[in-house]
Amino acid sequence: MGSGPAPGSMVLLTKLSRVVYRRATDALLGMSLKRYLALTALREQPDSSQQAFCEAVHLDPNNCVLLLNALEGDALVERRRDPTDRRRHIVSLTPTGQKALAHADRALESVEDEVLGCLSADDRATLHRLLLRAVQGAPRAAEAVG
Repeated sequence: MGSGPAPGSMVLLTKLSRVVYRRATDALLGMSLKRYLALTALREQPDSSQQAFCEAVHLDPNNCVLLLNALEGDALVERRRDPTDRRRHIVSLTPTGQKALAHADRALESVEDEVLGCLSADDRATLHRLLLRAVQGAPRAAEAVG
């Protein structure tokens, strides 16, 4: 790089994120990256309440409902009333959603290979472990991302 100080970790993560966003196209994944992240959240926390899902994907309730409406309209998720609390909705992946997610997973592996191809398998495993620890330790602020 140049003669100045090396960029910080957040700058580097942002740069990598932009590369991934450019490469992980709707055509490649079969869905938008936003939808992929939403379906991934449901795979990680199956049968989530709608509120827990919104928090997991960092969306405000209005944008979350719009996303869920679209996912439900494409038969990727289903919402049903919680039998123990009729005011709550439970959100689940459908078989169609699971199949679409599996396709997108395979496609994203090719993006990961391209973006992280200069790293050894050990380096990639270490990076994954560190990123997972950072994500798990990150504050779950009520910020809205839309």
